[in-house]
Amino acid sequence: MLRCGVAALALVAGAPALAQEAPQPAADDTLAANQDIVVTARKRAERLLDVPIAVTALTGDQLAKQGTVDLSGVQGTIPNVNLVQGRGSTSNANIFIRGVGQPDALQTFDPAVGVYVDGVYMSRIQGALFNLFDVDHVEVLRGPQGTLYGKNTIGGAVSIISRKPDTDQIRAMGSFTYGSYNQVLANGYVSVPLVEDKLALSLAGVYDKRDGTVTDPLTDRKYNDRNTQAGRAILRATPSDRVELILEGDYTHQDTAPTLGYATAPLINVVYNSTFTGVAAVPVVSPAYPYGPYNYKASTSLKPGQGQKLEHWGTSFTANIELSDAFSVTSITGYRKLSPDYYIDFDATQLQVADAFVGVRQHQFSQELQLKYNSDKLKGVFGLYYLDESVRSHQESYDDNYLQMQIAGVNYPLTFQRYIDDRQNTKSYAAFGQFTYDFTEKLSLTAGLRYTKERKRYFRTTTAYLAGAQFGATYEFPNSLPAPYNDLDHVDFDAWTPMATLSYKPTPDTLIYATASRGFKSGGFNGRANSDADVTQNIDGKLVYVPYFKPETVWTYEGGAKGSFLNGRVSLAGDVFYSDYRDFQARVGGGVTGIAGGSFPVVNAGKLRMWGVEAEIAVRPTREWSIRSSFGYLNSKYLEFNDGRRAPSFSCNPTGQQITCKPAFAPPINFSVASDYAIPLGNAGSLTFGGDARFVDKQWLSVDNRQGLMEPGYWLVNAFVQYDAPGGKWYLRGQVKNLTKSIYLTDAQEFSSVGNIQTAYYGDPRTWSGTVGFRF
Repeated sequence: MLRCGVAALALVAGAPALAQEAPQPAADDTLAANQDIVVTARKRAERLLDVPIAVTALTGDQLAKQGTVDLSGVQGTIPNVNLVQGRGSTSNANIFIRGVGQPDALQTFDPAVGVYVDGVYMSRIQGALFNLFDVDHVEVLRGPQGTLYGKNTIGGAVSIISRKPDTDQIRAMGSFTYGSYNQVLANGYVSVPLVEDKLALSLAGVYDKRDGTVTDPLTDRKYNDRNTQAGRAILRATPSDRVELILEGDYTHQDTAPTLGYATAPLINVVYNSTFTGVAAVPVVSPAYPYGPYNYKASTSLKPGQGQKLEHWGTSFTANIELSDAFSVTSITGYRKLSPDYYIDFDATQLQVADAFVGVRQHQFSQELQLKYNSDKLKGVFGLYYLDESVRSHQESYDDNYLQMQIAGVNYPLTFQRYIDDRQNTKSYAAFGQFTYDFTEKLSLTAGLRYTKERKRYFRTTTAYLAGAQFGATYEFPNSLPAPYNDLDHVDFDAWTPMATLSYKPTPDTLIYATASRGFKSGGFNGRANSDADVTQNIDGKLVYVPYFKPETVWTYEGGAKGSFLNGRVSLAGDVFYSDYRDFQARVGGGVTGIAGGSFPVVNAGKLRMWGVEAEIAVRPTREWSIRSSFGYLNSKYLEFNDGRRAPSFSCNPTGQQITCKPAFAPPINFSVASDYAIPLGNAGSLTFGGDARFVDKQWLSVDNRQGLMEPGYWLVNAFVQYDAPGGKWYLRGQVKNLTKSIYLTDAQEFSSVGNIQTAYYGDPRTWSGTVGFRF
């Protein structure tokens, strides 16, 4: 049920992100409500109003008003989009669109929402929580984008478009912010023509540091901090009117303390006998740790220096060449390298029930070629795509307070350590085409088709050790995993992803459309598997050994409308959709009764149905006043959920078993409203007041619906005031986020089969900041 935590509309908050223009009062000729934004959602430049897709475009100015520092800043402002910092890491992006995302943060699982930076696909969610420090705009496409964007866009796509340098003028912008928890945020951007109208260079950088918002009451150390330095350089050449060449490189460095969650369920020990057969499960004694209401205090067994580090860099080269008035070619070449090293306290207590180190070394090369055709009646794009990705990881698990051994009726503690080294290589190939034919000036048909083929190779070694007085020395625990997890193996996937759209424009500024499209999410290997049971599935009532999980597919049917009215003062966009998912991928846990055995099966659980309604409105009643609002309704339901722990037919609330009734990260309602009002001060500049309120409904944060990992729904309210000097050359801004001190869950770790771990992660408390900025 929608619950309101504020009595009145709060009016969009935050500090301007780097190279985003400070919000200015509207000029006399700029009353339009933003439908003239040019987007490239269909691989060609079009007005947002003319694109028959459920897409939201956020300009740099809008992101500044929302106080957006990184991608998570858009959370709650786009219909049916859940985008938060995720999975116990400062740089992981947990993205769900219309209730579909990545079931596990491990690198052997693929995302369901593709993230692109200037056309280059990011294969991993690690490092994908980009600082938006030189952004021109961000496009968020909802629903499967399998034809033009390809695999792993079954839920949608997020496309970040950086600001390109001007070849005809010098531009510079910057800001400095200081705020609560000793926040220091400094941005800088400069664009300089090197050869007038031919060659230009832009340089941008950001320094973002903040003390932790979570305190360990046992040690008084701070956690959940921020410490990021990033930069981007872009060289743009336009040797002729028909040629544009863009070379860019970016680098991000992070070095923070761990991201601490909060334990929501009592932990348990596993007691073995001398043959390593589980014989009992007993509570972990933890009197020093309070399982009570969250108050930004949490404990950890991690030591100082065991934090989270990231290096992420990449380069790309884009060539746009007009061959003639009708034909053009685009080439996008990208190379990226990702190196995160994370310590994670999964149990979120001062005990070492499940601590881990994960080090990943990933690099990828991608190449996309597009041939575009544009005539009065027919427009089309045909392309080829290639991706070569290599991921290596080293994982260490430390569980000193998890296992015991029973000898002659006495339980002795065991020290457990496990080391996993694995590597995965993916080669993906695709060919695609999409065309739009205008039957009349008002009626158009768009149709497209993509074929994707890929091969994944996986290799893994696992070594586990037990140590205890009863052994007299370290004991190597038997490895219970079969091939392919200890031998090189591969699996091939392929998919056809078609789409068709019929669109009608009653007037130049209105659009009605209907679409059918298919999406595809790649399958893979279960990188968390510990035993045969983890790679065994219940298929037609029989337990079958399956060393990999299959791809996930969806058919989505959608109808929508967009319009701009009253000379651009009002813009509306809305859609309804129905999605039919097959072979839905889910990582499920072990039983909560009996003896937890460290089981992490990943299954193609069956069928998932979703339907919903989405709407966005922007209104500018006067030159000084703007209002924006969004609404999303999502009805999601499993039609089948066969996970191998029970028969294919089961009750939604089986006694003593997990509940898998509601899909995770699928709140029924999300709603936002934002407004700002500028007061002209004559020759003294202007003063703007603004803010926003965002509501996210009840949602489950794990596939197995654990009560402690359910967010009952929350409001976020932000507010700001800004003074702009005459001509907008400089500005001062004060802002408050989470004005009403909402305490809300954003993500979770659920490993019930290891010590009954059910750990929740929370959003930031109330914060304030002040900013001074300039631009010329």
